[in-house]
Amino acid sequence: MSAERAQERAGGAGCAEAAGTSGSAAAEKLPEIMNDSVCPVDAKEELLRECDNIWKEMEKCQSKLALLTAEPVPESDAKVSLLLTRIQALRAEYYQWQKRNPELISTNPEVLLLLGEEELQKVKKELEMVLSAVQSKNEKLKEDLEREQQWHDEQEQILNAFKEIEEEMKKGVVTDSEKRVFQELKNQMSELKEYKKKLMNALGEFLEEHLPLPEKNGDAKKKRCSEEPSEQLITMHEILEILLNQLMRTPHEPYVTVSDSFWPPYLELLLRSGIVLRHPEDPNRIRLEAFHE
Repeated sequence: MSAERAQERAGGAGCAEAAGTSGSAAAEKLPEIMNDSVCPVDAKEELLRECDNIWKEMEKCQSKLALLTAEPVPESDAKVSLLLTRIQALRAEYYQWQKRNPELISTNPEVLLLLGEEELQKVKKELEMVLSAVQSKNEKLKEDLEREQQWHDEQEQILNAFKEIEEEMKKGVVTDSEKRVFQELKNQMSELKEYKKKLMNALGEFLEEHLPLPEKNGDAKKKRCSEEPSEQLITMHEILEILLNQLMRTPHEPYVTVSDSFWPPYLELLLRSGIVLRHPEDPNRIRLEAFHE
C-alpha cells in the first residue's frame, strides 16, 4: 500500500517536472520571444484539457487508496512500526523516481511556446530584481569609497605639510616669519585644547545635573531592585565621550558597538534628538552625527 501511494505521488510530481523540462527545451530552441506575444486560444484549451484529464486520473487513484483498509499497528511498538512504514514508503518512492522517465505534457508547439514564454518572463523579472539590488549596492559602495578617498587625501596633505615644516626646522632654514607663524599655530592649538577642556567640563556638569546615573533615579532603581545588572551602567557624559573619541580617532569608521552598559533610555533620547545614528545594516552599532562636516 505504501509503494502504491509513493508511485501516485511520483506520478503527480513527474507531470510538473515534465512541464518544466518541456518549457526549458522549447525556450532553448526559440531564437527570440517577444514580451507582448499572446498564446493562441486553442493551445490554452488543449493544455487545460490535458491537465483536467491528469487531475481526474489522480482523483481516481486517490479514491482507490482511500478504500483500501490499513493494516492494524501493534500497540506495543506503534511508533517503531510507523517509522518502518514511512521508511518503506520513502524507499518505494525513491525507486519509482529512479525508474521514471520525464514525459512531455504536450507535443503541441504552441503549448510549448506558452510554457517557454512564461518561464523566460519569470526568469527575466527575477534577474531584473537582482540587477536593481546590485546596482543600488554598487552606488552606495562608490559613494563610501569616494568619501574615504577624500578623507585619506586630506590626511596625507596634512601629514606632508607637517613633515616639510619639520624638515625645514631641522635644517635651520626656517625664516623668522615662518617660526612666528608656527608659534602662533601652536598657541592657537593650545587655546583650542583649553577651550575644548572647558566645554567638556561644562557638558559634564550639565549632564550630571539633568541626566544623572540611572541608579540615582528612583523609578529605575525600583525596576532593578530584584536583579543586579550584568554590567555597570555608564553616564550620558561617558557615552558621548566614547562616541566623540571614536569619531575623532577613526572618522572612516565612527561606529561603536552598543553594550549592556549603555542605558536604553539614554540611547533612545540620543536617537530621537538626531545626535546619534544607527548603522544602516547593524542596529547594534551607533555613531555620533558628524556636525562638523
